[in-house]
Amino acid sequence: MNLPLAITLGDPAGIGPEIIAKAFLQAPDDMAGCFVAGDVALLRRACHVVAPDVALPVVAIDTPDEALAAPPRCVPVLQVLQVLERAEPVPFGQVSALAGRLAGESVVWAARAALRGEVAGMVTAPLHKEALSAAGAPFSAFPGHTELLQAEAARHLGLPVAQLPVRMMLANDELRTVLVSIHVSLREAMEMVTSGNILDTLRIAHRSVGAALQRPPRIAVAGLNPHAGEGGLFGREEIEHIAPAVAAARAEGIDARGPFAPDTVFMRARHAPPAHPGEFDVVVAMYHDQGLIPVKYLGVEQGVNVTLGLPFVRTSPDHGTAFDIAGTGRADAASLLAAVRMARRLTGAADSRRHQ
Repeated sequence: MNLPLAITLGDPAGIGPEIIAKAFLQAPDDMAGCFVAGDVALLRRACHVVAPDVALPVVAIDTPDEALAAPPRCVPVLQVLQVLERAEPVPFGQVSALAGRLAGESVVWAARAALRGEVAGMVTAPLHKEALSAAGAPFSAFPGHTELLQAEAARHLGLPVAQLPVRMMLANDELRTVLVSIHVSLREAMEMVTSGNILDTLRIAHRSVGAALQRPPRIAVAGLNPHAGEGGLFGREEIEHIAPAVAAARAEGIDARGPFAPDTVFMRARHAPPAHPGEFDVVVAMYHDQGLIPVKYLGVEQGVNVTLGLPFVRTSPDHGTAFDIAGTGRADAASLLAAVRMARRLTGAADSRRHQ
C-alpha cells in the first residue's frame, strides 16, 4: 500500500486493544502497513495480556507513514490521545467516561487523518456506546461509530449532516446486508421506512457494493412486515413506500428487486457455492436486527461492518467490547483481521477507480 491503515484503539476496558495485539502477533503479513491510533501504554498492557511470554514490542511512531517500515510482529502506535495523569489504568470490564473518551478521541483522530489523505482508511476496534455517552460532549451526541464518522466527514466537506447519507453494511463471505436505519428504537426504525430513505439506501448500496465487485450489484429488498405485507393484509409499508422506492431505483438503472418476504430473502441471497450460489449480491434490510441477525448467525468471527457513503474506507469487527472476557487474553482476533482484509480490498478498489 502507498498509505498505511489506521486501527483505532477501541474501548480500553474491553477487548479492542487485545485483539489488535493478537492480530499483529498471529498475522504479521495481514497487519503489515497498519498502525494503532491510540495510546502506547494501553497497547503495551494488551500485549502483555495476550503474549506474556512472547516478545511483542510496541513501538511509538510520530507519523503514519513510519508504520510502512515497521518490522513484523511489532505494534506501531501513534500516540494520539492525551496522556492523562491517573492513579491507576483503565480497569477491564467496566463502563467509564474515561474509557469512552479515549475510544472516541482515537476515532476522531483517525477519521480526520483519513479525510486529510494521510491514511488509506481506518479499521475501528469496538467501542462501548454507554461509555461513549458517559464521556460527554462531543461524544455523547452520537450513538456509535457510524454517526460520529458521518458528522466528521460532513464537517470536513462543509455539508449539513443530512446531505451526507451513510449506511451500515454487514458482510461476510456468504452474505451482505445494508440497513435503511441503524441505531434507533424499533418504533423509530418503522417510521424511517420511507420511499426517500429506501431510495437513498439503494443508491448507496449500488454505488458502494458495485465499486467493490467491479460490476453492478444485484440488490434484493426485504419487506418490513410478515410475508412482505401479503398484499396489504399485514401492513401497507410495502405498497406505499418500499415498492415505489424499488421502482424509482430501477428507473435509474439500479438492479433492485422486491420487496421480498424478510424470512426467506436472506437465504435466497446467501452465497455458499457450489451447492447454493446466491441469487443476489446484497440485501437491503429495513432495520438493524432484521439485517444483522442473519449475517451474525453465519459466524460473528468472519463478519465485517462497513460504513457506506463516507469519503473514506471504514471497516470494523462484527462484535462488541466483550467486557466479560476483557483482560483474559481469550478474545478472538478473527473478525478484526477480516475487517483489515476488507479495508485493503476496498481501498484497492478506490485506488483503481481513481486511476481509471
